[in-house]
Amino acid sequence: MAQFTRIEVATAMKETGMIPLFFSKDLELSKNVLKACYDGGARLMEFTARGDFAHEVFGELTKYAIKELPGMIMGVGSVTDAAAASLYMQIGANFIVTPVLREDIALVCNRRKVLWSPGCGTLTEIARAEELGCEIVKLFPGEIYGPQFIKGIKGPCPWTSIMPTGGVSTERDNLKTWFDAGVTCVGIGSQLISAAVLESKDYAGLTQKVKDTLAIISDLRKK
Repeated sequence: MAQFTRIEVATAMKETGMIPLFFSKDLELSKNVLKACYDGGARLMEFTARGDFAHEVFGELTKYAIKELPGMIMGVGSVTDAAAASLYMQIGANFIVTPVLREDIALVCNRRKVLWSPGCGTLTEIARAEELGCEIVKLFPGEIYGPQFIKGIKGPCPWTSIMPTGGVSTERDNLKTWFDAGVTCVGIGSQLISAAVLESKDYAGLTQKVKDTLAIISDLRKK
């Protein structure tokens, strides 16, 4: 069962401005990555459940977060159907992220008042997602559409909240283009939690990178 309401999750997304994206079959590695992100100031984690038995790792990771990392909001990405969404919500998912707009997922999430963020690529999809109760729309793949797409959407629909995933890096210039375009938050995967960090187990370096990235986002929002 979710530990946070969808309003609390949406607020955390808006306030922090960034969601780390990560997946590993290795539970201990996953715990270390999660704690490193938490120590760096991240308060959300999207576990991109793309492997076999991913739900088992996520369940244990969520228990760890509840016990050891107060205020850490655990969510699941790459969810492709309502059954999977229901399973992950039963084992503690506080938000569900999907690569496409699926109305069946909207229904099961709304029944439990759990935030869901569908991958959309057209204004029609975005409008439909909002009609179904979506708070923050995922723009995916972000690198295909780019910041100009978001500017175009925000013109006629300034109420729309958008989170691009893909094409977002930790460099200031890259982040500036997205936040200047009007994003609510960004999802960052391998550009933040890189293969090199995982191979070297440089968790202290990851903590610092998360901290630096959040500081850049905070500074950009002041201007």
